[in-house]
Amino acid sequence: MTLPFAIDLFLSALLVGGGLFALIGSYGLLRLPQPMQRLHAPTKATTIGVGAALVVSALDLLPQGLVSWQEILITIFLLLTAPISALFLAKTLLLRHEDPATLPDSGTGRPWATLSEDRSDF
Repeated sequence: MTLPFAIDLFLSALLVGGGLFALIGSYGLLRLPQPMQRLHAPTKATTIGVGAALVVSALDLLPQGLVSWQEILITIFLLLTAPISALFLAKTLLLRHEDPATLPDSGTGRPWATLSEDRSDF
């Protein structure tokens, strides 16, 4: 039994889109200049790319009336743990005694929390 054309087209587009996300994330890992920026590219884009490939692989069994729950669970686990691991990597980078002048702006108008000597403003 084959997939209906619309579902097959959707899964193909999702797989190509996921591949593009993974490619862009890998390129960003190589080309971004600062470590904090290099951390952002693979955790966001590559997570979406791998997640899309896993979802396509799980839904490919739909014509037989099956869904691969293992791949769905791996996707959920990946989406939940990637931001946490990125946070720990960023905190490790900050605690390596990086010069605050070389870090990107925190976006809050305050310094990064682990670099502030005066904690009264937090």
